[in-house]
Amino acid sequence: MKVSDYIVKFFEDKGVNIIFGYMGGMITHLADSIYKNSNMKFVQVYHEQTAAIAAEGYARETGKIGVAISTSGPGATNMVTGIANAYFDSIPVIYITGQVNTYEYKYDKPIRQQGFQETDIVSIVEPITKYAKLVDNENEIKYELEKAYHIAMDGRKGPVVLDIPMNIQRANVDLKYLKNFESRSFENTLKESEYEEIIKIIKESKKPLILVGAGLISDNSQDLLKNLIDKTEIPVVTSLMGKGCFPDERKEHMGMIGSYGNRCANMLVPESDLLIALGSRLDTRQTGNILEGFLPKGKIIHVNIDQDELENHRLENRLKINSKVKDFLNQLEKKLDYKVTDKWKEYYSNLKENYNQEKEIKKNIDNKIPYKIMEVLGSYSKNGDIFTADIGQNQMWSAQHLKMKENQRYYTSGGLAPMGYSLPASIGASFGNLSKSVYSINGDGGFHMALQSLMLISQYDLPIKVIILNNNALGMITQFQELYFEKRMVGTTPEGGYLVPEISFLAKAYNLKYFKITKNNIDDKKYLDEVFSIKNGIIEFLIEGETKVYPKLEYNQPINKTSPILIEYREDIS
Repeated sequence: MKVSDYIVKFFEDKGVNIIFGYMGGMITHLADSIYKNSNMKFVQVYHEQTAAIAAEGYARETGKIGVAISTSGPGATNMVTGIANAYFDSIPVIYITGQVNTYEYKYDKPIRQQGFQETDIVSIVEPITKYAKLVDNENEIKYELEKAYHIAMDGRKGPVVLDIPMNIQRANVDLKYLKNFESRSFENTLKESEYEEIIKIIKESKKPLILVGAGLISDNSQDLLKNLIDKTEIPVVTSLMGKGCFPDERKEHMGMIGSYGNRCANMLVPESDLLIALGSRLDTRQTGNILEGFLPKGKIIHVNIDQDELENHRLENRLKINSKVKDFLNQLEKKLDYKVTDKWKEYYSNLKENYNQEKEIKKNIDNKIPYKIMEVLGSYSKNGDIFTADIGQNQMWSAQHLKMKENQRYYTSGGLAPMGYSLPASIGASFGNLSKSVYSINGDGGFHMALQSLMLISQYDLPIKVIILNNNALGMITQFQELYFEKRMVGTTPEGGYLVPEISFLAKAYNLKYFKITKNNIDDKKYLDEVFSIKNGIIEFLIEGETKVYPKLEYNQPINKTSPILIEYREDIS
């Protein structure tokens, strides 16, 4: 059997039906094998970074492995940003890069390059992958594919890279002589006595709080969380990457914590005497740099599948639980008989009533249009719809104020945060489930970086509405420049050298419908009904004037004192 045919059949057997890539000389055999397989589709994208991030969107939406391929040299290096993003956000993707023939490859020769477009991609990506390997023996293909799949999907998920020379792809192998990979999966090793200790700590708590991160979504444990909250009424806050795991309309949902978290959520954390962190790294964007102000009165039950994350964290008041979130919640639901006190319930309900994002906008935001846009998107979205958010103010406006409904999904980048993420992620998510509507939320900057992805929307008639929040600025950086650089807007506004193209012309060029919404027609329901009735197209929201994201955690402030700082003070709950 030809090696390239074997590779494609391997992914078919794993339930994958889409492989993203950009065509190039060193993957011609692989692409041809995809084409010949009637159950597989090669989606030719228009930049390798698009392929890399689209594969992540596909993996996040389907729960399957994502797959992206590229040619050697510049094709491989163009995927590096997507590979790094998958690594930091724990998304399972197999990236296959073509490589020059083994007889052209330099190996250990003290030269820069021997073959045309030869690049040692394995050495480049080793720090940002769970595994990377040059497969230069055709008889190792089964072993390496099985190993790559296992490593990507097991434990804390993440990307792997297989670099496969062209002569290996075109080689023939006898399947009966191919070696298997024998895998060992992550096992939850918590003892009964440890669960008993956890239950005891929770029962003794008077002010418990649950923080949910991406690990819960990766484990597909949303229903287990809902069941636990139904029973206990413990309030819930999320990280940025945990948004969408718990419906916003639930009374227990307090919002997102962190640098741009909702004020009521950030205020509640230090008041808690027990924080149950599920599948979150508790990174500094959540805790702030004043660690002693994060949870001064309590203990953290830190549940994470990655032992290294547990052992190498600066927060000290933690009970470290090395477990899958799903396994932990399954045991908790069976064993825990607990309900929060009326006093705690009244406290967090009053906090949400008085310090929610609606009150924040009314009190502290001058230019309310960006938040109004989120309300519009929320009103037209339906249960099960998908949102992808780019990087910058658009990301934080949506994270703070977009109300997630049942079974909606919110995909964004947390660890690497590359501008230009939303469009390719929406492409992958849409191919993952063509029955769902997708809202791709972009700022003008990130949109411009990824606009080649637009071709795929019209080409495949994908159900993606491209939302552009155009304030003619790199707004997140202008907010920083105003705070620390006396409003010297270098590279972020027209005066500083930053321009935005005419988006209506781009829509026409990519054969997409185009609508513009301004402050003058944002309340015109008849027009909005027409706009949001489309299957796909570009919807540009024009935002005039300066824009701000509040609340915002400034440096050297504890998490409960986000800007603008409150004048009034509250008595702590006893």
